[in-house]
Amino acid sequence: MTTVLRNDWKVSEVLDFFQMPFNDLIFKSHSIHRENFNPNTIQISTLLSIKTGGCPENCSYCPQSAHHNTNLEKQQLMNVDEIVNEAKSAKDAGASRFCMGAAWRNLHDRDLEYICEIIRRVKSLGLETCMTLGMLKDGQAEKMKEAGLDFYNHNIDTSEEFYDKIITTRKFEDRIDTIEKVRNSGLNVCCGGIVGMGEDIEDRAKMLITLANFEKHPESVPINQLVKVDGTPLQNEKDIDGFDFIKTIAVARIMMPKSYVRLSAGRTKMNEQMQALCFFAGANSIFFGEKLLTTENPEELSDLALMKKLGISGI
Repeated sequence: MTTVLRNDWKVSEVLDFFQMPFNDLIFKSHSIHRENFNPNTIQISTLLSIKTGGCPENCSYCPQSAHHNTNLEKQQLMNVDEIVNEAKSAKDAGASRFCMGAAWRNLHDRDLEYICEIIRRVKSLGLETCMTLGMLKDGQAEKMKEAGLDFYNHNIDTSEEFYDKIITTRKFEDRIDTIEKVRNSGLNVCCGGIVGMGEDIEDRAKMLITLANFEKHPESVPINQLVKVDGTPLQNEKDIDGFDFIKTIAVARIMMPKSYVRLSAGRTKMNEQMQALCFFAGANSIFFGEKLLTTENPEELSDLALMKKLGISGI
């Protein structure tokens, strides 16, 4: 099998993947994965919320939104030294990338130099750096890249058609605009979505098509399973079937064969067997540590124990 990078996916052919017999789909995705990556290694990242709560966006899934009553304590932007200490701990635990998120609608110029100082300090530890700070204006991505930023995360969340069912304070086009700014700056793009928010299979297909039909595929593609938080509009959403989630991982791997596909939020609801199937299907990156911004994540010792059982090493 020879990997072909495509940017012209059609809805009908992606839906055909989702309709394949499970074993055939997983065999196909694993074969593509094995052709492009060592199947027994996983890229390990740690995510830290450097400014928590009070976000003006109304994302229906997010406990940090000021529109929802989730009893989350609002916190100010963390001190640089505190962030660096967290980064050191993450590196000592085995992480190679340190991701930092702030609950902002967009990055303000008044905060840009402070963010750049954080990037410089974390980068000096020998870690890859990633930021997720909301929408960007012209020139901001370039300044962060100069400071040593490696990745910028800005998820599209879902399909364009389903987007306004989840978020109304900004448009799908705003997401695309920021991703284009990140790409044009020379930064690596981290961009994925969330499944289990009430969308149908066609929405999942269209979300993946948006990602895979970018002129250049995102270097990192986080696939999140909805974490239902009390006080958010999606708190009572029906759970996604585990096999449907694994299929989404597999289809992402087929469509974006050279991207890191990250098994991201929602892993606390996945048993070891489900996670192992996700890795076999093509996921080769995880978030490592106790929390993902404000929601639970499998503890480091549990992850290490599972990786040992599977003969997987971290990179």
